[in-house]
Amino acid sequence: MKQYILNKKYWAPLAFLGMMCCALLFTSCDNSDSASKSIAVSKVFLEDVNSSVPDREVSFVRLGQTIRIEGSGFTGLKKVYINGYSTYFNVVFVSDNSIILSVSADTPTIEADPGERNTIRFVNDNTETVFPFQIRASRPTISSISNTMPNPGEKITVAGSGLTEINKVVFPGNVTVTTGITSDPEGEFFTVIMPNGVSDIGGSLFVEGSNGGAYSPAYFNFKKGLLLNFDGSGSHGYWGTSTSMIQPEDLQSTAIGTGTISQGKYVPHRPARIASFDAAKNRCTEVWTAGNGVDNWRAQLTPYIPANTALDKVAFQFDMYVPEVWQDSGFLKLCMINNFNGGEWTGACYNFVPWILDGKSTAVRTDGWVTVTIPLNKFYAWSKEAYTFETVLAFREAATYQNFGIYFENSDIKLKDVTGTDSTVEFPSKATSVKVYTDNWRIVSLNTPTYNDFPN
Repeated sequence: MKQYILNKKYWAPLAFLGMMCCALLFTSCDNSDSASKSIAVSKVFLEDVNSSVPDREVSFVRLGQTIRIEGSGFTGLKKVYINGYSTYFNVVFVSDNSIILSVSADTPTIEADPGERNTIRFVNDNTETVFPFQIRASRPTISSISNTMPNPGEKITVAGSGLTEINKVVFPGNVTVTTGITSDPEGEFFTVIMPNGVSDIGGSLFVEGSNGGAYSPAYFNFKKGLLLNFDGSGSHGYWGTSTSMIQPEDLQSTAIGTGTISQGKYVPHRPARIASFDAAKNRCTEVWTAGNGVDNWRAQLTPYIPANTALDKVAFQFDMYVPEVWQDSGFLKLCMINNFNGGEWTGACYNFVPWILDGKSTAVRTDGWVTVTIPLNKFYAWSKEAYTFETVLAFREAATYQNFGIYFENSDIKLKDVTGTDSTVEFPSKATSVKVYTDNWRIVSLNTPTYNDFPN
């Protein structure tokens, strides 16, 4: 009887204690199960509210982007490593079937450990899962090409950013190169050999590497835009017997340059008959196209570059070779028409002074022929407002003398004229015997096709 009373007296607290123990036991088992449960990934989605497809299934992600990962077993997740980099995630955005996280800009890509590169590793208390997934840096871009009209077999350098591990280059005419490409580890440039069969209509280079694809401006091998190459494309204009006028006999044809070689005839802006240029002299030499009745930019160019093209998307290009150091004095004046006496820093001309860099005199020399690109909106007459190519076409058509030409000038230079900003710095001219050669004068398009990671 006493035993019965005792059991009854303590039954309630003992029962409660038992229930608590059972609850703790089940909770412990549940947590243990979650921590040991393997994670499975089924799909990855890019989250981009600015895209027409804000939740898109993808096979890669770029640094700084946000992804949603679908699968199972994410409950209890402790760590996420992307390319070996510990990546923050907010537990609020974790469920058993998905996780949302952003890829840090500090995540390594090509510099990641080879065993961890292009992986996402999920870690909980007792298990981990490694999911293969491509991680890319920012989109690659192309800013310049060392020579946009090289001979087949010559090596060119393509500069820009994000140009890592380039494995394919497609030249105009759909000529594809996949071998002989050397990439800078930092992605600032790559080199490739100019193949045979590239279209002379020209266009953009398309390249692919570990960061995806990119296009160059549509100026590569655009031979339809040649104004003058001294070998039959365009006509060389000359007249009179002045010392400054470049005559046909002043042109040279001996092969010169290393890496990228001269192409037939070219113009020396200090021909052999002139030993040197005096200081404070303008219009030291001049070389022209034939002009009236021969030059017809509208007929030649607008089938490829429409007249309504914005002027910052049209450029004058030429190839240049400077075998010895050019510094401190001298510049090339690009003249849109034959209406300049020399020394101007206004009007339809542009003064090319390559040795002034960041406000200082810098040595310039080239091993081979390099391409110079001057957007037409850099010409002083059209540098202050937005114009179209039609403005230039109409200006030339209205001119009395429609020759396009280049002077070599050797006058004093004010830095403010070069940069367009206030400065008291000046570069007094000096006598010079510098050698500067040009060839392949041409008008080109700077339009760049848009590369989309996810084409429709």
